[in-house]
Amino acid sequence: MNKNGLMAGYRKRLRRQHTVNCILLLLILLFAAASLCFGSVSYSVKDVFSALAGQEIEGVTYAVQNVRLPRMLGALLAGAAFGMSGYCFQSLLRNPLASPDVIGISSGTSTAAVFCLLCLKLQGGIVSFIGVSFGILTALAVYLLASPGGHFSHGKMILTGIGIAALFDAVTSYLLTKTAEFNVSVTMQWLSGNLNGIERKNIPLLAFAVLFFGLILCFLERHLQTLALGDAYATALGMDLRRTCLLIILCGVCLVTFPTAVTGPVASVAFLSGPIASRLTGYVKSSVLPSAFVGALLVLAADFIGNRLLPVPYPAGVITGLLGAPYMLYLLINMNKKGAV
Repeated sequence: MNKNGLMAGYRKRLRRQHTVNCILLLLILLFAAASLCFGSVSYSVKDVFSALAGQEIEGVTYAVQNVRLPRMLGALLAGAAFGMSGYCFQSLLRNPLASPDVIGISSGTSTAAVFCLLCLKLQGGIVSFIGVSFGILTALAVYLLASPGGHFSHGKMILTGIGIAALFDAVTSYLLTKTAEFNVSVTMQWLSGNLNGIERKNIPLLAFAVLFFGLILCFLERHLQTLALGDAYATALGMDLRRTCLLIILCGVCLVTFPTAVTGPVASVAFLSGPIASRLTGYVKSSVLPSAFVGALLVLAADFIGNRLLPVPYPAGVITGLLGAPYMLYLLINMNKKGAV
C-alpha cells in the first residue's frame, strides 16, 4: 500500500476517534442533565439552570446545589479517573485483566477506609487521606514483590496483585463480621459504590487529583505506546524503563485511590473502560481521553439507572458489577482459547 493510502486510512481512523469522543461527550452531558433534573422530585431544566446560577428557588436550589450537583460531579470525576487508571495499568502490563480493582489497589484503599470507619470511628477527610495513602503503599508493595532483584515482571505483578486483593478482601470481610450491625450497613453501602455520601467539600480535591494526574498520564501516553512494543524496544529507544514505569504506576494509583476514598470501589469501571474505548475508537493513537469518557459515562449511567429507573434503588457499583462479571468470563474464555492463560 502506498503512502497516500496509509495516510488516508490513518485520517479515517482519526475521524472515527473524534466522532466517538463527541458522541461520548454528548451522552455524558445528557446523563449529567438527567441526574440534575430527575429524582424523587423532578425539576424543569429552567429551574435547574436558575438554581445553578445562584437564584433562590424554594425546594430546588438546595436540592440541586447541595445534593444532586455534588453527586453528579462525583460520579463524573470518579468515572473518568477509574477509566484512565484502568487503561493505564492494562496498557502498561499489556494484559486486559490488569485493572486496579483486580490487582489489589482498590482493595487496599477499601480495607484501610473500612478499618477507619468501623474500628477507629473516624469520619470525613481523614478517612480519605488514610485510604489514599494505604492505596499508594499497596501499589508500592505489589510493585516491589513483582520486581525481585530489580527485574520488573508484568506477569508477577498481576499474580501478586490478585493475591494481595484476596488478602485485603478477606480482612475486610473479617472486619465486617466483628463490628456492630448499625456500623456495617453504612460501610456496606460505601463498599458497594454508593454515591449517596458525596458532599460538596469532596469535589475540589477530587477534581484537582483527576485533572492533575490525568494530564500527566496524557503526556505519558506516547511512552505507554512505546512500552506496548516491548521493554527491549523501549530501552533501545533510550527510555529509562524503571523511572517511566514508576511514574505511570504512580499516576494510575492516584487516579484510582482518590475517587475510591470518596465514592467507594465502583466495581468494574476501571476494568471495562479501556477495552470499550479501544473498540469504539478503533485502537488509534491515544485512548486515555476516550477511556475517561467511557468511565464517566458508565458511572453516570449506572447511578441514574440504579437510583431513578429501577423499582428499588441500587448503588452504581452493583450495576457496573453486573456488566463486569460476564465480560471477565468472556475475556478469560477468549484468552484461554488463544493460549494466553
